[in-house]
Amino acid sequence: MFGKIPAVTFGVIATITIAAAIAAAGPVSAAQPKAPNQTSDSAAPAQAHQLGTIKTIHGTTITLTTDAGQNIDVQVADGTRIVSVEPGSKDLKNAVVLPLKELQVGDRILVRGQASADQKSLAAVGIIAMKHTDLEAKQQHEREDWQKRGIGGLVSAVDPAAGTVIVGVGAATTKTNITITTTKSTTVRRYAADSVKFDDAKPSTLDQIKPGDQIRARGARSTDGNEFAAEEIVAGSFRNIDGPIISIDTAGNTVSVTDAITKRPVVVKIGAESQVRKLPPEMAQRIAMRLKASAGSDTSAPAAGAAPAANASSQAPPAGSRPGGGNPGGSGGPGGRTPDFQQFLARLPAASIADLQKGDVVMIVATQGSGPGDTTAVSLIGGVEPLLTASPRGARDMLSGWALGGGEASGGDANGP
Repeated sequence: MFGKIPAVTFGVIATITIAAAIAAAGPVSAAQPKAPNQTSDSAAPAQAHQLGTIKTIHGTTITLTTDAGQNIDVQVADGTRIVSVEPGSKDLKNAVVLPLKELQVGDRILVRGQASADQKSLAAVGIIAMKHTDLEAKQQHEREDWQKRGIGGLVSAVDPAAGTVIVGVGAATTKTNITITTTKSTTVRRYAADSVKFDDAKPSTLDQIKPGDQIRARGARSTDGNEFAAEEIVAGSFRNIDGPIISIDTAGNTVSVTDAITKRPVVVKIGAESQVRKLPPEMAQRIAMRLKASAGSDTSAPAAGAAPAANASSQAPPAGSRPGGGNPGGSGGPGGRTPDFQQFLARLPAASIADLQKGDVVMIVATQGSGPGDTTAVSLIGGVEPLLTASPRGARDMLSGWALGGGEASGGDANGP
């Protein structure tokens, strides 16, 4: 559910490693060209750094789109040193000198040089590049690894001193508690309040994870399945919203939903990273029958046609980046296997806000937002009234599992943390 599956991108991981590489490069050599009218090193303009993606290349001018969205013209002189490093590099020991002609549109570069007075151009002294083909290969490997070695669910307890997190995976009657163990080398990140993108997740610590958070971990599961040794963790606080749509603003890409618990309208943004699906009626009925059978004594289900019960304070997954891979347990498929439901949702064609109608009952996993009106959908599923009538808890658990770990089935691009 966390948008794209965690991958080595310049947004988070590679930014850190390349920053380290720049530091390792040391100060600019005195042999490098001086700016016009520069008479001494003390009079030299302060150096600037810009990180981004190559938009165009014309001769010796590179148009760089920075991560802040600004276009900057990078002037490359004969003495500009250009090197290429592999994704994940922490220094320049294995950097390879690269001629300007081998840079391509889409490559990620970190430029060091002297900025113009209007900050719209940069006279490059040095350029560190990561080829987009290398990044794509690394990202694909990361996606596959998250799918093979990832688990996710809701946090029930945290012990920072012991380095453990207990997480419930699966749904309703088949939920299983797994103890995630960490070491000093485990990477921990936390999603930003207003973003569903993994690239926006910030370095964090175990004591910032709280019960009710959604968590995704990558590592190795013990033989008995009760423990999980985590190499990497991403966590965040999200909210579940269930209820009927009361209005749709296609121009503003927002939907207003009456929250079943608070009975108040909630405005939810549908962003570029939001996953939107709509269940066909006949499929919704089939899944509802399975949920009803597995729910057994679940008495929390509302009467048919009533607003679905929802736990407004419950936490659920994010996404703009969500690590791939289904949860190991849960209801929603033959034998109570959540991945069946997750894979089915992933195979459904993507929907849009235009496919939704006033009165549709939807389930939404959304960011908490830092202020009123800042709630953004991570995942939205329409056509779910039969599921919520059959088993609200089971339906929500299935959505959380899909939003967090579901990816495109059958080899597609798996989206997640």
